[in-house]
Parts: sequence; C-alpha cells; structure tokens
Amino acid sequence: MLTVQIVLFDGFDLLDAIAPYEVFCAAAMSAKNALSVEFVTAEGPRSVVSGINGLKIEASGKLNPQRAGIILVPGASGNVDGDGPDSIPVILSKAVNTELTGLMEQALGQKEVIVAAVCGGSLLLAMGGLLEGRPAVTHHMGMDLLGATGAVPVPARVVDDGNLVTGGGVTSGLDVALYLLERELGPRIAHAVERLFEFERRGTVWREKGMAPGNYKEWTDDESGIVANQAAMSCGASHNEVTHGSVFDGDWDATIATPVGKLEVKLSISTKDGIIQGTATQGDETVKFMNPVLQDDKLAWSLRITKPLRLNLKFEVVADGDHMTGVAKAGVLPASKLTGKRVS
Repeated sequence: MLTVQIVLFDGFDLLDAIAPYEVFCAAAMSAKNALSVEFVTAEGPRSVVSGINGLKIEASGKLNPQRAGIILVPGASGNVDGDGPDSIPVILSKAVNTELTGLMEQALGQKEVIVAAVCGGSLLLAMGGLLEGRPAVTHHMGMDLLGATGAVPVPARVVDDGNLVTGGGVTSGLDVALYLLERELGPRIAHAVERLFEFERRGTVWREKGMAPGNYKEWTDDESGIVANQAAMSCGASHNEVTHGSVFDGDWDATIATPVGKLEVKLSISTKDGIIQGTATQGDETVKFMNPVLQDDKLAWSLRITKPLRLNLKFEVVADGDHMTGVAKAGVLPASKLTGKRVS
C-alpha cells in the first residue's frame, strides 16, 4: 500500500494541504484501497491552526520519516508584505526551527520515501538547508528567496528531481498530487481522479532529462544578464582609489535585525592592491565575502549565512567614521537593518 503523510504546522495554507488530500483520498477509492493518506505533524496528533482565519484541522498522527511512501509539505498562509508575526516568512521560519526540519532531513535520506512540497513548502525545506543544489519551484513571489537558499529555481508548474517533487503556486497542489499518482500508481488512476474532479494537470513536468535547449539559462533565470551586471560592477570597482576602501577597513561588530531574530556577526574588511576583501564570523564559522564591490561611498557584497536560516544575503553598507549602517536582503524577504561599530 502506498502511504501518504501530509505534514501540518501552525499557519499552514489550507489549499496546499487539502487539495492533495482530496486527490489522494479519491485515488484510494479508485485504486481499491491501494493507498492511504493522513494528516501528521512533527509533534504528533494535535489540532493545528491554519493560516486562513485560524481554521483548525486535526492531525491524526506523528510524522514518520522512515515510512515508505510520500511525505507532502504545504506552504504557509499569511501576510505577503512586512515582517510581522503573521507574515509568511516568519511563519515558515518558525516551522523551520522545530523538529520538522530534522525529520524531513531524515526523510530525504530514505530510498523508499518521496518528499513533495507545494508552494511555500519548498521554501520551508530550503530555508532548513535541505534543498541546496537541487532543482525546485515555489510560488513565483518566492523564487528569488528559493535561489538565495542555494536551491536551483526552475520556473515550471511541477519539478521532478527524483525523490523530491515540488509545485509552484497554491493550486499546484492538485498538479503535484495527480502527477505523483501517475508516477506511482499509473496513468489510469490519475486519469480517473482527473475525470472525477473535472480538472486537468497544467504544464509540462520539468525533469533533468533529455536534450536541453541551447539558450535555456537565458530564458529561465536570465543568468546572462546577471553575469553581465556582475562584470560591470567589477569593472567599476577596479577604478576606485585605494583610499576609498580604507573607509571600511578594520574589524567591525555588526548586528543584523532579521524578521526571525538578531544576528551578531564580526566583519573584517581590508584593502590590498586596490581590491577590497572581507570575512564574516558567526560563532565559530568564518566565511569570505562573495563579489565585494565598492560603488561611490557604498560597499556591497554577498554572504552565505547558516543561522538562524541558511540564506545567501546581499549586503549594502556605508561607513561614517567608526559607525556602519546598511541593509541585508535575501530574495523577497524584507530587508534587514544592519548596524556596526568599528572595534579595531
């Protein structure tokens, strides 16, 4: 029997979870009970508050990451803008910082488990550092953030990466579930459910197979434009005087006020042969600045952080004496304020 566990967490999106649940339940009837589906949580049986008007759903079990079958993770529902407690990034980050991330990491390591994610569910996994280097899709508003986590954003309705299947916007939960039915139980069962629901799957399921178009990168993520822009920035930086870089030289104690808590970082910046370089130390981990660029009086660079979430942040700062101010941003997440003080 194919078992399906649909994971709930506080603030989950109803349609992300309910649409696949109905698809799988309909399949259980068509397939003569060859499939079972239940709502689960990382904590065990409990009432779970959704992000839609606080509607509650009862989860009947505890997520078992070693049980063969499908584990599906929905996204969150909340405010799209801002960084308040009811915003989607904060809801997702709270879920990331529970037992759920560890359990999903175990699930992705099981050969007999397929992990599926709908909409922001992909972000939940990615923000936990579980999708680094893997093709995936999420809601179009979260694709930049998905890329900032180290995942490979693919602008498709459904992306199949073997034991990981992800869907885009909210209604893609129907497409993900129907595709999984076809993949695991065959096209006739999937077709029977499509006829029952009077719904047909949309778009081509993306898989890393077959011929790739020669200009694929250009019309998916506009990488050529990104590279050109970086080259232009680097070219501009080479004309800066060494004395400009000295404004930022030194060791700085910096604080980044993120929507999910304050992040304390030590920055070490130096200029050598007209080239600015730097490192950031967070706890016992030190990483180098990526692509530091000085433009006018602003210093910009990218940086990979691991706490409180795994993200590639883009920084832009200015210095006034021994004081530094600026912002750090990842995808569509609200910009976080950075303040720093030179200590040497």
